[in-house]
Amino acid sequence: MIGQLKGKLLQKKPNLALVDVQGVGYELCIPLTSFYELPEEGHEVMLKVHTHVREDALALFGFCTQREKDLFLKLISISGIGPKLAVSILSGARVEELAQAIAEGNLLRLTAIPGVGRKTAERLILELKGQVTPFLLPEQVRAAGTPAGRDGMQEDILSALVNLGYPRAGAEKALSTVLRSGSAERSFEGLLRQTLQMLAG
Repeated sequence: MIGQLKGKLLQKKPNLALVDVQGVGYELCIPLTSFYELPEEGHEVMLKVHTHVREDALALFGFCTQREKDLFLKLISISGIGPKLAVSILSGARVEELAQAIAEGNLLRLTAIPGVGRKTAERLILELKGQVTPFLLPEQVRAAGTPAGRDGMQEDILSALVNLGYPRAGAEKALSTVLRSGSAERSFEGLLRQTLQMLAG
């Protein structure tokens, strides 16, 4: 399997890069975000590569950063999301923006990406919600409430709010606001009460 290529960039298009490695031209499908990071044609480039093998084809997918490749691999691990759709998803947002949308359960942001319908967006959130913290920027992680994400008590509060009929995305936003306020209580009952007050306006 090819995991990385380094050579001269012969051609670049919004969804494709052609790289000459010692006389062999490798054609790679790339997301738009990687296209913007490529140097001018004729310059040396190094791309992280995923080799996708099927019975009838062998395709290479290239990325400017390891983070993009890692998120791509998580996307294609989801049933119904193939490599081409995963590249389209990555083309619609930077890695940290996509990770934040998934972490927050932001269906509106996800469905704004071409090719992503509501069912696909819901599947992304369901499958990856707890796996995207490594792709967030430090300030995004801090904004989520704790450096390592939510603890068990916060998850219990969210579950209670969902059971009361509140949308999860709204409940998460309210809880995060309470936690960032600096006056958040640390008991289950206290945090739940403050979050309910926030939701009530």
